[in-house]
Amino acid sequence: MQPLLEDLARNRPGDAVRRKIQELQPNPMLRLLDRWRPGSEIRSWSDGLTGERITGKRLNGLRNRGWFTLHAIQWATGADIDHLAIGPAGVFSINSKRHRGKSVWYGDAAITVNGAVQRHIAIGQSEARRVSRALSRRCGIDVPVRPVISVVHAAKLTVKNANPPVLVLAVKDLDRVLSGLSPVLKPEQVAHIYGAARDARTWAA
Repeated sequence: MQPLLEDLARNRPGDAVRRKIQELQPNPMLRLLDRWRPGSEIRSWSDGLTGERITGKRLNGLRNRGWFTLHAIQWATGADIDHLAIGPAGVFSINSKRHRGKSVWYGDAAITVNGAVQRHIAIGQSEARRVSRALSRRCGIDVPVRPVISVVHAAKLTVKNANPPVLVLAVKDLDRVLSGLSPVLKPEQVAHIYGAARDARTWAA
């Protein structure tokens, strides 16, 4: 086996967002001030970073249950996958969405936040399809990927769909729900997919 060019298992939750924040404001002092300035772009990115860190910590709790997790997986285009969870129940592409103090509602095909329709579902499904293509190509087998939205700090989350195409979960329920799903992969399949997923070359195409 060729050595990994870059082992993505070293990534911390939110690393891609941290790089973006540093690019926007290289000066550490000004960066800190901008994090608290209402309406600033860095404050918006910092809110996202908080959400990814909380989601990542919850997902990492799956590791003692036969799961592997990866964070901040970067595509060649510069876009990134917030989190990837690979375990007995399959492969899950997870987007972290922090909606502090807001009301989140998920129906058949849409999410609203305080009544405003968001594109979280379409984006999550598109990302899962792209991840599936990349992993299937690298593993040499079909690797289905299910999209998940991790909702962080919402005042209320309502899900009105018994069998949703995208799992929309409060972050506190993330590890419990994923680990409770029916197994579809054997341990050797989990290890094989994880080995491909942690290799940066998988995402370079």
